[in-house]
Amino acid sequence: MHTPPTQPGQDDLYFRQLLSGRDFAASNAAAAQMVNFAYLIGSRVTGEALVVDPAWDIDGLLAVAAADGMRVVGVLATHYHPDHVGGDLFGREVEGIARLLERTPVKVHVQREEAPWVREMTGVSQSDLVVHAGGDKVTLGDVEVTLVHTPGHSPGSQCFLVRGRLVSGDTLFLQGCGRVDLPGADPEAMFRSLTGPLAALPESTVLYPGHQYDPRSSSTFAEQRRENYVLKITSLDEWLRLMGGD
Repeated sequence: MHTPPTQPGQDDLYFRQLLSGRDFAASNAAAAQMVNFAYLIGSRVTGEALVVDPAWDIDGLLAVAAADGMRVVGVLATHYHPDHVGGDLFGREVEGIARLLERTPVKVHVQREEAPWVREMTGVSQSDLVVHAGGDKVTLGDVEVTLVHTPGHSPGSQCFLVRGRLVSGDTLFLQGCGRVDLPGADPEAMFRSLTGPLAALPESTVLYPGHQYDPRSSSTFAEQRRENYVLKITSLDEWLRLMGGD
């Protein structure tokens, strides 16, 4: 199947939000409980897509892309945790990027500080990874994805900004943010990420999180700034008291 040609003036952005336990890994009770979002981002003109945080059901994710006439040509990894890239999750092996690379030899785009964590968790090699700094871009056709380094939940957590949409992984949720008490996490770094690069985004930016912890699957930053308590804290001391930092 081929992607229909884009007409003049038509947005060539291909963007799919997929929920584990529903849109893929439908028969996997653990995946349904974890309510991970994976994303497909690409260009309808080229028919190429990047998959964000492929885990739980690689064949299912690739099948969604194929049914849309899209070919997966790379991975964008928000961070190293196994429910996002595969690996050992409390004694349960979650399939992820290692399985994807068996199916199709693509590159995995990670933030530089996250690369060793991703290798340790998944067993992929350094040559499988493309390491990035914040502000780098990955482009398919006319679709440009900006990588935003947002440490805190992990050293190299990153978000992906594309045409007014922010795919935030476990940095920012609808009503809350990622945990800062896990290996590699840093409460102060999370505060700096929320009050730095993410605070600078326009209110019209639509937030697409890494898990569905809210009945909604997305929300504007205007809504989140009114509703989300983690975006209302402007003092580092107050933040550290709340998050258990020193």
